Amino acid sequence: MTLGDFFTLCCIGLIAGWLAGLLMKGGGYGLLGSMLLGIVGAVLGGGLFAMLGLTAYGFLGRVVVACVGSVVLVGLARMLRGRPVEAKR
Repeated sequence: MTLGDFFTLCCIGLIAGWLAGLLMKGGGYGLLGSMLLGIVGAVLGGGLFAMLGLTAYGFLGRVVVACVGSVVLVGLARMLRGRPVEAKR
């Protein structure tokens, strides 16, 4: 992984984590929390998209995949904690 790849991964993670924080009810996750949430969400989202036979291209596509994965990750974490899994309307 090059430095540019790492920077891109961090940017995608930060954007996706921030979007997941906006989409799901609750507080923000902070800079590092959003970045980690987005990176883990990108892995989860990539697996989900692959299972469904979907493909996303380009930077925006990777952000969408990571955001979907991050929202699923937040939902799963809340289910395990026993908190409601409501999205903002």
